[in-house]
Amino acid sequence: MSQYRAVQVTGSRVFSTVQRALEAPRPGFVRLRVEACGVCHSDALAVEGLRADPSAPVVPGHEIVGVIDEVGEGVSAWRVGERVGVGFLAGHCGECEPCRRGIFVHCENQQQMGTTVDGGYADYVMAQANGLVRIPEGLSPVEAAPLLCAGLTSFMGLRSIDAEPGALVAIQGIGGLGHLALQYAAKLGYRVVAIARGREKEELARSLGADYYIDSIAEDPGRELQGLGGAAAVVATAASGPSMSPLVPGLRTRGQLVVLGADAEPIAVQTADLVFGSRTITGRLTGTPIDNEDNLRFSLAHGIRPTTEVMPLSDAPKAYEYMMAGKARFRVVLDTLA
Repeated sequence: MSQYRAVQVTGSRVFSTVQRALEAPRPGFVRLRVEACGVCHSDALAVEGLRADPSAPVVPGHEIVGVIDEVGEGVSAWRVGERVGVGFLAGHCGECEPCRRGIFVHCENQQQMGTTVDGGYADYVMAQANGLVRIPEGLSPVEAAPLLCAGLTSFMGLRSIDAEPGALVAIQGIGGLGHLALQYAAKLGYRVVAIARGREKEELARSLGADYYIDSIAEDPGRELQGLGGAAAVVATAASGPSMSPLVPGLRTRGQLVVLGADAEPIAVQTADLVFGSRTITGRLTGTPIDNEDNLRFSLAHGIRPTTEVMPLSDAPKAYEYMMAGKARFRVVLDTLA
């Protein structure tokens, strides 16, 4: 029986490279030959042992681009040879209440790619057909991989904003999500404010589309946003509840704080800041596969690309440690063909 290489993890950060048997896809699934897989902060759910049974090995990775090499029974919309992607949500059940209401992102039975099922730190991966995303020509595997999660999350956060073209929109955090969110916000026609700690990223932020820059160490971001007329929305990408707290007073009437970065620490807010101005705080969790296809087409049409550092699959443990140490600029991608 043929075998393939996979980098799996057990417990907390216990990586091992193993050979696994190459099996046929079961009904409703396809098998992908992986070309590239992004290394995302959410991989920590698997790597740090933050799952139901950390003793069971799992292959991390959910920003996956590959080529279908075998199609399971009952799959008719996909064919061998198509280049496709898979994001964090591995495919919905279609039967739970959220699915019956069309809220597929919140399917109660949805697996998480690379956390509850094996992901893309491997040469091959199985994927549920209704979780697949078509990759347009013109995007390389390395370019497309981070767009499937970091890009989609940023894109959907911005699409959720109720604001007119030309409105002031701020992006907090210029990292893996933020450097993409700046590009999306500019191409969607907003006046864009970048918010980050220190002045080191100002030149970069402006090159990515920011019209204004706020140093959250030296300045009160809420006061500075109000000085610009108040933000219709602030998209918070940095995983830090305390760093989001000062942003709420910077919103205009009916402004929105859109939270993308998940953190264990809470956001502190004065109730008056919400009530007087009818401001809201909302969270966004990625998007559906068809949302992802919209995202990729928009990215291709407007020249939105991630800044990446590429490593071979054999360096997956090193790539993860590098990302978690905050050294990546801005997304690490594993190239299985390297």
